[in-house]
Amino acid sequence: MDKILEGLVSSSHPLPVKRVIVRRVVESAETPLSQAQCRAMFALSTRLILQGPDSFQRQVGRQVLEAYARFHRDEFEAFFNRGLVLGLLQRGYGGLGSRDPAILDYVQAGLRLIISCPSVLELFALLQVEALRMVCERPAPPLCARLCQLLGDFPQCLPRGRKLSLAFCQQLVRSIAHFQSQGSRESELRLYVSQVTQVSGLLRSIWKAEPDTLLPSLQELFAVISSTDTSFEPSVALASLVQHIPLQMITVLIRSLTTDPNVKDASMTQALCRMIDWLSWPLAQHVETWVIALLKGLAAVQKFTILIDVTLLKIELVFNRLWFPLVRPGALAVLSHMLLSFQHSPEAFHLELPKPSEEKIKLILNQSAWTSQSSSLPSCLSRLSGKSETGKTGLVNLGNTCYMNSVIQALFMATDFRRHVLSLNLNGCNSLMRKLQHLFAFLAHTQREAYAPRIFFDASRPPWFTPRSQQDCSEYLRFLLDRLHEEERTLKALSSAKPSENMMSSESLVQETANKAQVFTEAPCTGDEERTLIEKMFGGKLQTSICCLNCKSTSQKEEAFTDLSLAFCPPTSLENVDMRSITHSSEVKDDCMVQTGIVASSPVEESALDTSLAVSDGCETVMNEGILKDHLPAELISENITDSDLYRVQDTKNVSQKPVSENTPSVTDLLNYFLAPEILNGDNKYYCEKCTSLQNAEKIMQIMEEPEYLILTLLRFSYDPKCHIRRKILDNVSLPLILELPVKRTASSLGVVSKGWSVDIEFSDAGENLAKKLKPSAAEEACCPELVPYVLSSVVVHSGISSESGHYYSYARNITGSGPSLGLCQQSKNMALASHGSLLAGEISRAVIENDLDANEMSKEWFLFNDSRVTFTSFQSVQKITSRFPKDTAYVLLYKKQNCSNGFNANSANGLWVNGDPPLQKELMDAITKDNKLYLQEQELSARTQALQAASTSCSFRPNGFDDNDPPGSCGPAGGGGGGGFSTIGRLVF
Repeated sequence: MDKILEGLVSSSHPLPVKRVIVRRVVESAETPLSQAQCRAMFALSTRLILQGPDSFQRQVGRQVLEAYARFHRDEFEAFFNRGLVLGLLQRGYGGLGSRDPAILDYVQAGLRLIISCPSVLELFALLQVEALRMVCERPAPPLCARLCQLLGDFPQCLPRGRKLSLAFCQQLVRSIAHFQSQGSRESELRLYVSQVTQVSGLLRSIWKAEPDTLLPSLQELFAVISSTDTSFEPSVALASLVQHIPLQMITVLIRSLTTDPNVKDASMTQALCRMIDWLSWPLAQHVETWVIALLKGLAAVQKFTILIDVTLLKIELVFNRLWFPLVRPGALAVLSHMLLSFQHSPEAFHLELPKPSEEKIKLILNQSAWTSQSSSLPSCLSRLSGKSETGKTGLVNLGNTCYMNSVIQALFMATDFRRHVLSLNLNGCNSLMRKLQHLFAFLAHTQREAYAPRIFFDASRPPWFTPRSQQDCSEYLRFLLDRLHEEERTLKALSSAKPSENMMSSESLVQETANKAQVFTEAPCTGDEERTLIEKMFGGKLQTSICCLNCKSTSQKEEAFTDLSLAFCPPTSLENVDMRSITHSSEVKDDCMVQTGIVASSPVEESALDTSLAVSDGCETVMNEGILKDHLPAELISENITDSDLYRVQDTKNVSQKPVSENTPSVTDLLNYFLAPEILNGDNKYYCEKCTSLQNAEKIMQIMEEPEYLILTLLRFSYDPKCHIRRKILDNVSLPLILELPVKRTASSLGVVSKGWSVDIEFSDAGENLAKKLKPSAAEEACCPELVPYVLSSVVVHSGISSESGHYYSYARNITGSGPSLGLCQQSKNMALASHGSLLAGEISRAVIENDLDANEMSKEWFLFNDSRVTFTSFQSVQKITSRFPKDTAYVLLYKKQNCSNGFNANSANGLWVNGDPPLQKELMDAITKDNKLYLQEQELSARTQALQAASTSCSFRPNGFDDNDPPGSCGPAGGGGGGGFSTIGRLVF
């Protein structure tokens, strides 16, 4: 039969005839044959299988072999022995090499035929050794896939014993690392992917059956991809293994990798780069999960150098993977994380994407920042400082500089002001505004938890402020705004001055001066060119009218202001005082003035900002610390008052504090009192030029032009002449979220604004205040005040009982020009006053507005800025601060005007920057990038140092976050709720 079969395959008979003859040969296998005949048939069929020139002959060989082996099993067992299999695997067959997959096909077919024979055990033992040898020889993908298929069908052939099993898994990982695709056509690539999948599937089966082999296999995998040998590049096919690694191991593995001191930075960089390359593998799952986890793990242990290098090396490759739909989801996840976490520099960000809201951007950036990744190490490796989860940056206390820090944070959170400062072109200028721009830019873009404003502090500190001593934040704010205003006005004047021989010696000097002055011009310039930025943002106008009650003549004076200082009302002024007969007691001095910050509107040759506006307050002698130094005797100013003395003052009730009750005054009441008409008589009579004598007179103050940002200072510090100390008024003051500022308008202009709405609206007498009971004056009758709505933006709080001690901190939130509700503007127009005595809206209009904003307000975030520490808070905490901590009282308030249209933000309208801060100039951005890199290096160095000491160090940390349960802290022992009586070192700022 062997001769018949051999003649058949070499004959030229038609194919149907050949098939008939083959079928007869197969059927003849049932007939008894001699051992020699069987061996001849086995040898012939083996030759046809392994060396058949076409598929027909190979198919004939398999059919004949299976038929004769089934009916002559003993003969086949003797034929398919250890020697035959070993020879095939090591030497091949004829011209067929041992690394040809056909050899393994034949071996697998033979194993199926003798699976029930005892000799198969010997073959299993042989194949266990040969399988390990073959993977050590780095087989090509087709041979390795065929071997894995054989081992998958016959797991008895897998190497046994922990040592051999580990070696096999590790060598198989190495073999995959050497895989390379042999073609570029789609069919060839599909075949290559299926071969790799076959190999990785075998490893998965082994890991599942023998879990002890998983971790060593992964260690081998990391050793391969972390190799710095440039002569060998591991295959991307290793990505096929990632999907088989349990995600539950991600924490343990990442922690092990990132904290292993034996893993060098170069090796980790190489490994991470190659893992990012795995995003190109089409069928891999969870690659992006492991890549992102490793990125976060490196950030948690402060290895920022690796992150920077990897991001810059691979960001373009990851971006290009977005073109391929099959790998796009994973590439997009990694790209998003890399871009969002690379916040110290814009170098890696090349995408133009639809821009979400500013707050959403900051929240996402903060969540993704390297410095926000907390370390999950069970050891006590400290989490180094990074930006808090609020996304805001604190300010380092440089030694009792909380008065500056609280003011700067309030100004920074004044969104429109911050954006205009950042948009100024100040290159080449060494002005104070340039330093403020530098400070704002760092607060917005630094990666540090807190920024140290040393340069700005040295430039902005008033000359009379003693370094490292507590000062009045209101006085500092007024000085700062005055400096910025005068500086800009001077530079503008110099730029517009004509060159002359007696002023300039050369044309170059003129040009230099003009260039320095021109930097304050924004591009494009909008609004009044003559007004400074401070005037545009904080400047308002106040008109003082004095009417002689004898001759009825009236004198008027209009002055500009940047802040209003509000004195506290006398206890009876809101209840039953008839203001027609108000007189000043003999104890009130003529020089008792309510101070307001003034921006001069006169030409350049006039003096700097006038800092006082005479308004007799008719109450106790209340003044700011800034003017105390001018009025107090020198011996009192230089007198040292100890902390114990201060507490003794409080204990002897020299510090007045009203109990919290329903009669708690509000800022609205203080503003009403500030604007209330005043009768000048007795020792405070008015000198009338027409009468040429002192006469009784009526004094009226009216706001003629409202500022964009209204600054209100509550006059809490007063001088006690009996005790010769400066005491603090600790009365609680209600802070309205919505404040309506009465602005004087002419009757004709109001008619245009209100568009026909009647102004004869009557309000209930409920809640009448001092202003409603005042006698109407002739000046008042000629005008109808319009209510301009303001929303609370920030609050600076003083904690303590004395102006010379304590602590300042601030609450603030982001308020844009458009405001939370445009309905405020229309309501303010429609709610004009019918009674000239009612300077602010009654309870009805205020309730309507506050209810309209209630839903929006609850969703807006407030922040607590306490020097270096920034936490989330709420408006309820702002309102209740004094009731919770009696020594912590609101001092300076910032209200933002709610415009009906966002017309002031001209830059936004022109498309320069929309819904966010303007782009920084290159010089400033480079400085921030350089400092951020330095900070990352400092963090990395500190983390490595701490890691070396972690074994013997025990420590803990309090995470940043929402914190309103404890007092905010203090600059010294005389602080209020923020320091006195608390021993928590973390709460004290020295």
